[in-house]
Amino acid sequence: MMKDVGGCLVRIQEMIESLSPKEQLLAQYISQNPHRVVNMSIYELAADSGVSSATVVRLCKTLHFTGFKDLCRNLCCDLSTAVDEDFEDIRPGDDLDTVKRNVCASSIHAIENTMAVTSSEALHQAVDTLCAAKRIDFYGVGTSGLVALDAAGKFARIDKIVVSNVDPHNQILFATTLKQDDVAVLISYSGETTDMLNLAREIKKQGTKIITLTKYSKNSLAALADINLYCVSTETLKRSGAMSSRIAQYTMIDILYASVCTRNFNAIKSHLSRSRSISQRAHMHDNG
Repeated sequence: MMKDVGGCLVRIQEMIESLSPKEQLLAQYISQNPHRVVNMSIYELAADSGVSSATVVRLCKTLHFTGFKDLCRNLCCDLSTAVDEDFEDIRPGDDLDTVKRNVCASSIHAIENTMAVTSSEALHQAVDTLCAAKRIDFYGVGTSGLVALDAAGKFARIDKIVVSNVDPHNQILFATTLKQDDVAVLISYSGETTDMLNLAREIKKQGTKIITLTKYSKNSLAALADINLYCVSTETLKRSGAMSSRIAQYTMIDILYASVCTRNFNAIKSHLSRSRSISQRAHMHDNG
């Protein structure tokens, strides 16, 4: 299995607000001095950043690296593939071509950064769980609710029993019918949405496995999950709504769906053909 590489700076950027004060100090030093850090020993980094070597080890673990050498290896990868990300999605007076370029660049970077923080191990676990599940529930509210509905539509095409609803009250009702051989996928970019947290606690009572899709951070929803998947957004305060975070979430759902299809293609190909045929007939009738 290929080892994930890169994404060190992205992980720091996404995680920094949830770090301890000492870890934040160290993370800021690494972000500001990446070229220097890759040539340091763990003791030199600790001394220069004003923390202990134990703090360096803790930060490495928090960022899901095996140790300091692993962090440096991924940091080197970041530096070798660095690109200029100096863009804003919405600026007064921008012409149409500039807006087009900035919005597209933002979405592309969100997908690239999501790929950088995605653990192959967690992804394999999620796909294994989805393949084995008798029933799959997808839940989210707001924009994440739209992603959940899209996911349900995809997985329903491959003969999976699928449940999805964006109303918090109905979500709780559906959750009470989950069994131990089912799985629930909870989608919330912040990982702190009250409705999703209440839902996760209810689902855990049923003994059902939970997969979460949140931003890369220490968040409350991820702490309740059996399997954590993450996505990265390039949102700025100037955005009028969740744009790149939505693209990142859709991308992760597509990865899961394509992986399950690939794993079980011989078993599901007839269902894919049938759903495609039905969809084509529906479009012909709509146009007719």
